[in-house]
Amino acid sequence: MTRLTSRFWVDAYLARLRLMDVPAFVVSHGDDTAGAVLVKLNTLDGRGQLFQRSFDLQTGDRKWAVLAEGDEAEVDASVVQQRGFDPDLWVIEVEDRAGRHMLDDPSLT
Repeated sequence: MTRLTSRFWVDAYLARLRLMDVPAFVVSHGDDTAGAVLVKLNTLDGRGQLFQRSFDLQTGDRKWAVLAEGDEAEVDASVVQQRGFDPDLWVIEVEDRAGRHMLDDPSLT
């Protein structure tokens, strides 16, 4: 199966969010070809969630899993820590009071 480049996936994800009137932007531009992607959901109430794409070895399914959640400062600290491990990492921030992030859409896995 052909994989999408990280840049293509990020651009498509941002376009989909724009269609739903959900503000989102690139916080950190990673490697265009193979950079991993983190998505931070900011609910604009001082809380947040950080998602990373994971791979289930038993089923072969890819899904988005919560890497960190809670106070926004703690979520931001997790982003800084992950960026320390992987400088090629993309970080996308989604801002939505209703908590919409679209990562549960099967077409985005």
